[in-house]
Amino acid sequence: MAAFGGGFDLAEKQQVINTLEERTADPNLWNNPQEAQSITQRLSRAKTELDRVIDLESRIDALGELAALATAEADDSLAAELTAEYSRLVADVAALEIEVLLAAPYDDRDAFLSIKAGMGGTDAQDWAAMMMRMYTRWAERRGFRVTLVDESEGEEAGIKSATLEMRGDYAYGMAKAEAGVHRLIRLSPFNSGNTRQTSFALVEVLPEVDDAPEVVIRPEDLRIDVFRAGGHGGQGVNTTDSAVRITYRPGTPEQIVVTCQNERSQLQNRETAMRVLRGRLLERELQRQRAERSRLKGEHRQADFGSQMRTYYLHPYTLVKDHRTDHETSSVQTVLDGDLDDFVEAYLRWNVGRDA
Repeated sequence: MAAFGGGFDLAEKQQVINTLEERTADPNLWNNPQEAQSITQRLSRAKTELDRVIDLESRIDALGELAALATAEADDSLAAELTAEYSRLVADVAALEIEVLLAAPYDDRDAFLSIKAGMGGTDAQDWAAMMMRMYTRWAERRGFRVTLVDESEGEEAGIKSATLEMRGDYAYGMAKAEAGVHRLIRLSPFNSGNTRQTSFALVEVLPEVDDAPEVVIRPEDLRIDVFRAGGHGGQGVNTTDSAVRITYRPGTPEQIVVTCQNERSQLQNRETAMRVLRGRLLERELQRQRAERSRLKGEHRQADFGSQMRTYYLHPYTLVKDHRTDHETSSVQTVLDGDLDDFVEAYLRWNVGRDA
């Protein structure tokens, strides 16, 4: 077969492997260990995926031949073997199907996930902290390595913003399902009347890249400042100016500000901040391309801060509803504890063809 499941092109995957093998053969690649590690991981992943698809296709063909033999010879003794192998194939195809859906550019990359408190005051900052916990637990469930890159604490509770780095297979492809405005409706624990409160938080998901041709950063477009990291105190607070703030095209409408204060090393913080900046510039370009395709197709999508993509109801009933896919569940606490896979899978199916 040239393609599997309507979305896995064997020839295209082999071409990806050939390209990555050529890059690993370049001795200069290893001058940048981080880039070299990323490429070797992608190569290993691509080879594993190709082998799995070839194996599945071989097993499907063998099952068809066995079924034809059983029918031709009217041999009922093969029924149990056919049923068992069919069940195994269904399970293995289902496991691969999600990966087939992750076919957009950069889906296989690591990711940065940023959370920013929106309208709702202290409740919104508390909501942002709840979301940071939710995404940390979700990422750990999936086996991703999670690192807190930057955090700005709220005045009374919660956080104003935070950025998490997620490292693992298809971290960006999976996490991008969460990008957008998330709305929480509950009885507020922060006012004396315990009245109903609506809070908002914005989630931004960026691919971690070092080789995207769409991103060109000129040194003259950057202003880099160092400062002392903040926090609650104790051993976790730096005593030197190791935190880094990078401003891209300062003073222009395109200005982007990125901070990183997780590492004790100023150099490490600077490298991480640059990775976040590259991801933000790439995601901005990808959004521009998607918007242009939507315009050409005659589609209209709201992008204002009030157009929430998911609502979490804690009062007067319990429900989480995704307004794009219509997927919902009444198990709100389970979702807040990081059980997001059903929402992610629903998004991937809904999003088929939209990134193309």
